[in-house]
Amino acid sequence: MDPIIVASKVTKTYASGFQALKGVDLTIRRGEIFALLGPNGAGKTTLIGVVCGIVNPTSGTVVADGHDVIRDYRAARAKIGLVPQELSTDTFETVWGTVSFSRGLFGKPEDAAYVEKVLRDLSLWEKRHDKIMTLSGGMKRRVLIAKALSHEPRILFLDEPTAGVDVELRRDMWKMVRSLRETGVTVILTTHYIEEAEEMADRIGVINKGEIVLVEEKAALMQKLGKKQLTLVLQRPLASLPASLSPYALELSSDKSRLVFTFQSEAERAQIAGLLRALAELGIDFRDLQTSESSLEEIFVSLVRSDA
Repeated sequence: MDPIIVASKVTKTYASGFQALKGVDLTIRRGEIFALLGPNGAGKTTLIGVVCGIVNPTSGTVVADGHDVIRDYRAARAKIGLVPQELSTDTFETVWGTVSFSRGLFGKPEDAAYVEKVLRDLSLWEKRHDKIMTLSGGMKRRVLIAKALSHEPRILFLDEPTAGVDVELRRDMWKMVRSLRETGVTVILTTHYIEEAEEMADRIGVINKGEIVLVEEKAALMQKLGKKQLTLVLQRPLASLPASLSPYALELSSDKSRLVFTFQSEAERAQIAGLLRALAELGIDFRDLQTSESSLEEIFVSLVRSDA
């Protein structure tokens, strides 16, 4: 797939000596939803700042839709919309006024029909004449997204877009992001809500201590690193695991009442039928059977811990 952002060997060291980015290489594909995950202080916001031309890298290059973000700043920035974490906007301005003004900042001609569409898509049309200072936190967050979309960018960065908003509003934003992707906009989001990445992203990138730990298709990541477990609740406790069950990745719970079989690959899954036959042959009966699998959050936590 055609890349729209290519970061090569990007570093950022602040005057204090703190190295926020350490040789980051990252390619983001045109038209995808890419989730960038990482703990606080991992370098997510710094990396976004570099790509958006807000933070100057110490070394390395970033190309956004064919434009170097340093040498060709204006052309690169015109391709990018940014929704920052902080709720900062023109509090005394109306919703319509601030979105229209943002469009003008990028040299775009007035287009009332486009601004109306953006406001309607974000459920802001009824608030268009309201001053921003009168809006709720969730509505102000929508205004920030409208401003970021005002100049018709092909790349949209959402830095913690749903922080502090209610579940209903969060799901509205997910719907809006998907509709943007359908129009060809590439969306990069950072989030603390792992379920957001699990719900929406095509690919996942994990950054920790200024380094990219991995970039993976979401489905492949879940399959590769996600653990699946089959738990058998026994009719009677077992004193210990019989030796004949040693070929299976089995654990006996501390209270001796459960057998837990952990598997990842399809080949390991295929062992379940053999395991059940072996239990029957041994006269080990169970009264319940439960299955579970790792969430993206558990995978993320394990990746960050292993990188510590």
